Amino acid sequence: MSVRMPFYIELDKGSYQWCRCGKTKNQPFCDGSHEGTSIKPLEFKVKEKKRLALCSCQKTKNAPLCDNAHKKLKQ
Repeated sequence: MSVRMPFYIELDKGSYQWCRCGKTKNQPFCDGSHEGTSIKPLEFKVKEKKRLALCSCQKTKNAPLCDNAHKKLKQ
């Protein structure tokens, strides 16, 4: 699933698993849907509660943060 805008989410301090495969039903977080593929989720840490723009298209060069790569994707 390719979404055309980031997920704006307020996250508490902690560790998270960002989906790299795009198959999760819990975007932008991994739900294990990558099983059986070579794609693994990206673990990232949040040091303090903050609002982040997480990538939804899996094309960012700054994972898991959105870098507006979705704007360059074909419709």
